[in-house]
Amino acid sequence: MAARGLFGLVSLILVAGGLLLALFILLAGAINGNPVNTFYFLEADTANIPGAPPVSRWTFWNICDGSDGTNTCSGTGFGSISPARPFDPPSGRNFGTTQNVPSQFVGTRYYFYLSRFMFAFALIALFFGACALFTGLLALCTRLGSYLSGLLTTLAFIFQALTAALMTAAYVKGRDHFRQNNQNASIGRYAFGFEWAAFACWFLATVLFCVGGSAAKKDNYGSGKSRGGFFKGRRSASTRSRGSFIKADKEYS
Repeated sequence: MAARGLFGLVSLILVAGGLLLALFILLAGAINGNPVNTFYFLEADTANIPGAPPVSRWTFWNICDGSDGTNTCSGTGFGSISPARPFDPPSGRNFGTTQNVPSQFVGTRYYFYLSRFMFAFALIALFFGACALFTGLLALCTRLGSYLSGLLTTLAFIFQALTAALMTAAYVKGRDHFRQNNQNASIGRYAFGFEWAAFACWFLATVLFCVGGSAAKKDNYGSGKSRGGFFKGRRSASTRSRGSFIKADKEYS
């Protein structure tokens, strides 16, 4: 019982930590406040691209101006943001021009689909992570709660792994394309670090939830054996007592 509660508590902390990290990344570009205004997937020098800010930062919701070291996202607010903003520089959803845009982005939908699926998988991972946070309360007191929470965190870390993998594939290659086009570019270390850290939190929570359920099962079996041994001993003592009375009665008769 104590082991199950300990594993459940640590798992809950990990699930909550993973949710917080993933939410930070999800909110980047949607609001201008600290600390999310420093989170982005890719920063590139786009001063020579018509209609683009001097320094562009890609997020889930906007392409922000990073000239002053933070995200300045015009038109931010829940009525004007655009969800699942794709990483597709030549398209009308980004710059709407091919002038001075790296040629690797022109005539392909590869980066568009990578960034769109990344957003979808991020939402799915958050959903299962949030469900695991609630069912994790049951893991503190029941073995079924531990296994159910372990299943939910398994789904969360799988979709989080897909999100992080797609993000790495899209934006690392995008950074390289900008550099090859003689435009400074760098990936967002906070965004990448938080995405992979959320994956690690949910993976560890899965392991601990399952270990907690297994430990509770062993405790139940152990206590059952102890009770069986106790009652078996009482029955044996009772049988010996009855046998001694019968033997004594026969001797007197």
